[in-house]
Amino acid sequence: MGTGGDGLRPASGARAGHGPILAHRGRIAFAALRFVTYDSGDGPRPALLEGDGVRPLPAEASPLEHGRGLGAVLRSGALEQAAGAAGDPIPLADVELMAPVLDPSKIIGIGLNYLSHAQESGLEPPETPTFFAKFPNALAAPGAEVALPAYSSKVDYEVEVAFVIGSRCRCVAEADALDQIAGYMLLNDLSARDYQFKTPQWMPGKVFDGAAPCGPALVTPDEAGPHDAIEIELTLNGEQRQSASTDDLVHSVPALVAYLSELMTLEAGDIVSTGTPAGVGSGRDPKTWLAPGDEIVISSPTLGRLETRIAAPDA
Repeated sequence: MGTGGDGLRPASGARAGHGPILAHRGRIAFAALRFVTYDSGDGPRPALLEGDGVRPLPAEASPLEHGRGLGAVLRSGALEQAAGAAGDPIPLADVELMAPVLDPSKIIGIGLNYLSHAQESGLEPPETPTFFAKFPNALAAPGAEVALPAYSSKVDYEVEVAFVIGSRCRCVAEADALDQIAGYMLLNDLSARDYQFKTPQWMPGKVFDGAAPCGPALVTPDEAGPHDAIEIELTLNGEQRQSASTDDLVHSVPALVAYLSELMTLEAGDIVSTGTPAGVGSGRDPKTWLAPGDEIVISSPTLGRLETRIAAPDA
């Protein structure tokens, strides 16, 4: 696992202002760092994750008009300066980690974006990126317990690498796209397959509460490694189900930034989840679906470890 991101404390009981639009801003250049949002009893706070503790970022870096936690720091444009002024460490045992970005303006999911997953689905890889939306209600913290939606009997897992936009941008050239990325994190695109395919649009199966566990930290590009060499793995109750690298992406991270920013303005804090490789439950024979008590672990040598426990539907 990546340094500093391995011994993360699960969230106990967790259930799941803009400047001018620029076509390109200067490179977002951070040292190899890990950022989190945590709560120690007085609401969400942004921090650096170092070893077995968090170092709070200064309050002035996350003004209320820009939102909460790490997202506010990104929108204020002060992440690099704030990292240099982080406070004294607080033990991880004394805080609860939250989703790194709590209030993105967009959560964009990319479909059929691993060659292996397109093949197991019996589909041709899309020539143009296929995407759908999730919403902030879907975000769940590292270590969270996510209740299955009462209306679905076919909920599936999907290990994914997500990237977070670092500055407001539009019409970014692919050659400049990596300059707009603040960092990467793990994301589990939980999907209610029976509702995903009720209509030609996939969103009905993607939006239930807690359907996007993510974290444990926002890992800066220098720490995450090359965008096309991030390794990921998913185990279900200790059994490996998915294992891949982003070198199998149909549409690369820079290509996704360029395409999406052509269609819409991307805001600081926006989350783009890049798709899942082969090995999903719906691709197995027989198909398998998540059940109460299941434990999902997503891991990456550079992005850390994300654990989620599945619970029965809420009454």
